[in-house]
Formats: sequence, C-alpha cells, structure tokens
Amino acid sequence: MPNLPNVLYPLTFPLRLVPGVMHSHALATMLNQVMKEAIVEGELDFLQGRRVAIEIDDIGVRYLLGLTNGHIQGYGNDAPADASISGGLREFLLLAARREDADTLFFQRRLRMSGDTELGLYLKNFFDAFEPPARWQPLTRALDRIANMRFPGS
Repeated sequence: MPNLPNVLYPLTFPLRLVPGVMHSHALATMLNQVMKEAIVEGELDFLQGRRVAIEIDDIGVRYLLGLTNGHIQGYGNDAPADASISGGLREFLLLAARREDADTLFFQRRLRMSGDTELGLYLKNFFDAFEPPARWQPLTRALDRIANMRFPGS
C-alpha cells in the first residue's frame, strides 16, 4: 500500500471487513446532508441514474454512489460504475478539506479517473465549485487536521 504508512495499514483491517454497501450507504447519508442545497438546486442532476466509484487504494475501501429520486444513493460493490476516481486516503482528505483542488491532484497523478470521462469531469467540476455550507466548517477543519497528521513511516 503505497501512500498509507506501514504502521497504519493494519488498523484499516476492520474497515475492509465491512461490506462495501455499508460504506457506500454511510457516505451517501453524510453527503445528502452536506450537499442538501446543491441537490435541491439540481447541481448534481448529472449523476441521475449514474454510478461513480470512489476507490481509496491504500486502505482498500471502495464507495459506489449515484443519484436517485433527488438523493445520493449508496450501492454495493457488485454494481458496475460508470466512472471511477481512485487515489490515496490523504489525497481525498486534502480534496474534502478544500486544501487541494481536483485539477492539481489529477495533473500530479495523485488521483486517477477511469470510465466515462465526461461524467468524471462533471463530478470534478462540481467539487471545484462546491462550497460546503458554513454549518459544515467544523467538519472541513477536522478533515484538514487529519490530512496534516504525520505518522511513523510516512
């Protein structure tokens, strides 16, 4: 596992035991809250009936998400993805904390995209333009602190 320090990799074992559908449902529940206004305003309509995989390589976790009836939905890993974005945990934390923009991470090949590139570009552009509502700033700050953490072996 290239990006995750050796000392932390064993700690991710319980995460890999949880079925992917549970990971995806948990993330979908959180995203439905964080992105509530964007969903209502139709900013995620490009995802309607489509599925995007988010693969965190260094911890072995895959999320599969889409938009159905105005809600972000989580799926099991047996369902196919129309597009896939993959990279290390730190890269996704930096993106979520708004410390790095998606273009930088893709151009530096720290994040990779496959499948329907048009769908992937819509998603990338959404993330670039999305500003979490002010009430979610504590979460953004916490993600930023986690992204700053350095561990032995990193």
